[in-house]
Amino acid sequence: MQLRTESDILDIIRNDDWMIGIIHTASRLHLLDWWICAGFVRSKIWDALHGFEERTPLADVDVVYFDPENTDESSEKRYERELLQLRPDIPWSVKNQARMHVLNDNPPYRSAFDDIGHFTETATALGVKTDYAGELLLAAPHGIEDVLQLRVKPSPHCRTSPRLLAVYDKRVADKRWKERWHLLTYAPAGPDERQPQG
Repeated sequence: MQLRTESDILDIIRNDDWMIGIIHTASRLHLLDWWICAGFVRSKIWDALHGFEERTPLADVDVVYFDPENTDESSEKRYERELLQLRPDIPWSVKNQARMHVLNDNPPYRSAFDDIGHFTETATALGVKTDYAGELLLAAPHGIEDVLQLRVKPSPHCRTSPRLLAVYDKRVADKRWKERWHLLTYAPAGPDERQPQG
């Protein structure tokens, strides 16, 4: 399948009843500044680019939101329970990014979009949601070129410290994405932009 633009990405999501159902379910919580992000979006794109007819299973469906007025973790768990009541077949994970900077040893995030920009890989730094009018929106803080080129590389934030680059190396090793998506290329975990390795 040929994917070239954000509109192409939104189209394949819009035509996926399973994904749209999940997005609509999450929207029912009316969370502040929310997105469904990471593998939910990235894996759909990689599956499409590999021509897979069978969906790659997800370990979880990540819902992020930004509410600086209520950073109690119990609220996140309550939202997860509400989503599970609506869709018990989905492995929901809900996190308020107004508090996650502490766990991630980062400066405070300014929004959920800002948090997505701090994800480890550019190809994972993606989110999708509907706005108040029901329009499907895509968050891509680092653009879509890497995910469409099947290129895995550290995000600019990840390149700011050896500790974060070590996190990138470990994720690449642990996730073993290339075993599923054989066309992927990996960039080295370094401060420079060297040619990705196959």
